[in-house]
Amino acid sequence: MTIELNHTIVPARDKKTSARFFAHIFGVPYEPSGEFFAPVRVNDRLTLDFDDDYSPDERFDVHHYAFHVSEDEFDAIFARVQEAGLAYGSEPGNPGNGTLNGWNGGRGVYFRDPGGHLLELLTRP
Repeated sequence: MTIELNHTIVPARDKKTSARFFAHIFGVPYEPSGEFFAPVRVNDRLTLDFDDDYSPDERFDVHHYAFHVSEDEFDAIFARVQEAGLAYGSEPGNPGNGTLNGWNGGRGVYFRDPGGHLLELLTRP
């Protein structure tokens, strides 16, 4: 059996806001449920479970989530990043420099979600 990541918990200040943001930017449906988490199915094998079980003054670690996408998916997602007026950049240490990278002969970009997590798109791993 191949080991695959099935789901992961994504900490958030407001799980529904973060789930809606992710679903919109990545072009995947968000279907709220009565569950504890705000789940977003990224594909048929991966779900991000947004969780806001934190007090307002409690800090949580921000994470880096990288997504390998096709050229067409990159174009569509990046267009929504720009339409949303999000800062983006070519490097994880500078996600606001307004440029894309060309690593490994593909395209890549970094931007942040409402919880501060660093999201990465790359067309070539």
